[in-house]
Amino acid sequence: MRFVIVTGMSGAGKSTALKMLEDIGFFCVDNLPTALTKKFAEICLESKSSINKVALGIDIRTSQEFNEFFSDLEELNQRQLDYDVLFLDSSDDILIKRYKETRRKHPLVEGGRIQDGINKERVILDYVKERAHYIIDTSNLLTRELKAELNKIFIEEKKYSNLFITILSFGFKYGIPSDSDLVFDVRFIPNPYYIKELRPKTGEDKVIQDYVMKWDVSKNFVDKLEDMLQFLIPNYIQEGKNQLVISIGCTGGKHRSVTLANKIYDKLSNSEYSIKKYHRDIKKDK
Repeated sequence: MRFVIVTGMSGAGKSTALKMLEDIGFFCVDNLPTALTKKFAEICLESKSSINKVALGIDIRTSQEFNEFFSDLEELNQRQLDYDVLFLDSSDDILIKRYKETRRKHPLVEGGRIQDGINKERVILDYVKERAHYIIDTSNLLTRELKAELNKIFIEEKKYSNLFITILSFGFKYGIPSDSDLVFDVRFIPNPYYIKELRPKTGEDKVIQDYVMKWDVSKNFVDKLEDMLQFLIPNYIQEGKNQLVISIGCTGGKHRSVTLANKIYDKLSNSEYSIKKYHRDIKKDK
């Protein structure tokens, strides 16, 4: 039997994840009090029914006694009930935005600041996060991207690194993305903007890609950046980082940065890491 504990920060997408797991054949139970979890797991273990995949949603509303909860699970583990912990996280800014959009109160504060509730919750859930088998940061994930991540883990059973990488192109004239972890300036590469027939096109067009990548300096940049990222990424994972935003910028975010972001994305997309690309300013410089 596959037994999955789905938990994480309130507002990070636990309910959405449970619905997605239900769609792929899991029997899902949400907000079961932690005191009943051991008994529920025992019933699942002893049941002769056809249920062989169970997902149990646990969050801060059910109980704060997570230490005792995991002790119960370890007892069951000795009785051949293997379990995985899926932890959903998100940045404070995104969580606050989601609470304001839905006009919900944080479960740990009554009439207080949402940030205070988030701070308290992070302290309580730190023990759980440290023991999670899978951590998904939903800060920049679309619903379909979260579904793809869950499919990788629970259907395709691919190796999962707990790190989601975003390759982001941008224009310096519009500001450096505030969520950047690494920023690379590619304004040293010849600019197709100054060639009249190339100016209206973007780095998504082959003619621009060919122009940008015909220079040795562009090819060397891609090779050296790939080499550095292959060194950095495993170390970020070891340090516990769950989200990595690699920002590549040129003047307007339309030609050079888009081309090179695409190249880096292609270089990393065959690895075990979860990765997406986003061109923030590609449509701004018309």
